[in-house]
Amino acid sequence: MIVDEINGVRQNGDANGRGPAKRRETNGSRHSSEVCVIGAGPAGLMCAVLLARFGVNVEVLDERADQTLAGRADGLQPKTIETLRQLRLADGLLMRGAKVFDICFWEATANRRLRRLGREIHYPALVVDLLDDYILLVHQGVVEGVFLDDLRKRGVEVKRSHHFVNFTQREDEEGLLEIECKHSTTEEKDVTLSKYIVGCDGARSKVRNCIPDTYSVGKSHESVWAVLDGELISDFPDLWSKTVVYSELHGSILIVPRERGTTRFYVEIKPDTETGNLRSLGQEFVMQRARQILAPYSVEWRTVEWFGNYQIGQRIANKFTDPHLRAFIAGDASHTHSPKAAQGMNTSMHDSWNLAWKLNFAVRGLAKPILLESYEMERRKIAHDLINFDYEHANQIAGGDARALAENFRTNVRFISGIGVEYDQNALNNPSKRYGGELRAGCLVPPAKVTRYIDANPIDIQLDIPMLGQFRVYFFVPDIHNSTPFLQTFCQTLSKPESLFTKLSQAAATSYAQKPRTPTGSDAYVRPERYTSASELMTFALITTMDKARVEIQDLPPLFARSAWTFYLDNVPYLDTRRQACTSKWVGTLQKDEVAIVVLRPDGYVGTMSRWDSLGGNAGTVAAEWLNSYYDGFLQVPESK
Repeated sequence: MIVDEINGVRQNGDANGRGPAKRRETNGSRHSSEVCVIGAGPAGLMCAVLLARFGVNVEVLDERADQTLAGRADGLQPKTIETLRQLRLADGLLMRGAKVFDICFWEATANRRLRRLGREIHYPALVVDLLDDYILLVHQGVVEGVFLDDLRKRGVEVKRSHHFVNFTQREDEEGLLEIECKHSTTEEKDVTLSKYIVGCDGARSKVRNCIPDTYSVGKSHESVWAVLDGELISDFPDLWSKTVVYSELHGSILIVPRERGTTRFYVEIKPDTETGNLRSLGQEFVMQRARQILAPYSVEWRTVEWFGNYQIGQRIANKFTDPHLRAFIAGDASHTHSPKAAQGMNTSMHDSWNLAWKLNFAVRGLAKPILLESYEMERRKIAHDLINFDYEHANQIAGGDARALAENFRTNVRFISGIGVEYDQNALNNPSKRYGGELRAGCLVPPAKVTRYIDANPIDIQLDIPMLGQFRVYFFVPDIHNSTPFLQTFCQTLSKPESLFTKLSQAAATSYAQKPRTPTGSDAYVRPERYTSASELMTFALITTMDKARVEIQDLPPLFARSAWTFYLDNVPYLDTRRQACTSKWVGTLQKDEVAIVVLRPDGYVGTMSRWDSLGGNAGTVAAEWLNSYYDGFLQVPESK
């Protein structure tokens, strides 16, 4: 029998929220969760970390006996680094990883020896605006380790050596999922009762196979590539840059510097009379082929940590969810492609980020169906964008035209960095009239610097508020005194009992009281209560260009005064990546009496934005109704039980 019902005893902490509590089980074979994640790679662990932080009871099952120890994915793009910064998980990775700032192109033809064709900055500042303008190279196991440590702090351990078998949905009112797994050594059957299942179980996903009429569409290339990770002895001059080397006679190498002084070689195996079955070629053959491609430079391996080969394939699942919005797939389970643009781990983790915050709202009864439906709308579009880019990029590397490859890279650099990954219009991404500034609905925000009023610290505004699963609502107010009537009217209207914001905030407060965000010792440094004082649903922030001496926190309406840690002064443009003020960069020029409002989704995408003449008679009321209308598109007040 099931001891813990889904909405019964708190799973991730005791009744007072004093740290993680163990799940009670009868015999270790049947238990319950709110979300069951299959697969403990980067996608699965990212999903689990976020859900555990949000206070959702999550279980993670993985068929492997241990985490990744070597090889596999290795590149973190700028947007992913920024995401990990906001999770407060980036420091250890930044300390261990190798940072790559440039890319080099080399070529050898039948008539001309190997030579460098050019060198370019990987992320030119004039093309893409980034806080971290490099790729961070660190192997997948290190990333997994950071996530696993965070899960353990929240009382969640991955259940290893568990092979997913299938899931079925009960035909009762709740429609819970029965998820069956089998232990790889004991053959013991293990059943989880869960509201949702997320398949992060790789390209041969069994979860995907259990979703009706769901399959992968695409094809494989004829070319075969080998991967070698190790410590080199070489006189090749560009080992510490990302480097593409093309040999007309022998194929291509992509060189990627790695952590601890190691280097990864992606070596193309061109078919010839020596190769035979390309997939069966061993490590020594691949090493010799690498020497041929890099000649006249020498290369030897002091150590080899990992060797593998693969055939490039670009595939995408025709569906990312089941018709009942209970089963989802993410990462390689939903899309596969070549590894040479360092996109796989990044895209997979952002699949999970997109899904996790939506599942949190769904578990708490706050989500309309459209919210979970938007996962497939948004991430399948990104998967298509990635496959289209990857097909062209992989062909350019194999084709050997270094100039065409460089041009392909320049054209797609915003997408490659992650900052150019954009969603189409839907209920969550509500476009508005264009006023200026860089922000657009469905897009990410560029980095910007401001000063935190309360302690005079200059901060990155896009990172300052920690990830708590809430929306962030930014008010840009050039002159607070002139706009005080607008702000007061806005707060009064929004706080009325009949306001959707009030009802949603009350429901969220009740839900988080019953199932709090899982606390850890680091909360003493993050102080999450600073960002939920006005609502568990959203954090309000106010940015002004006024001088600090002209305004006090007590001058603000109560809603903003309670949000003192997110009151910012826009006075440090000289610290910005492009030496711009946050206001002008994000929303454009504002007149003294104008107010701009920007709503960021929990995953950092712009949901909607608009601006008002604060001296307009009912502008504050209209702005509050506008915000309520936005949330009404995808959130709901749970029915009373």
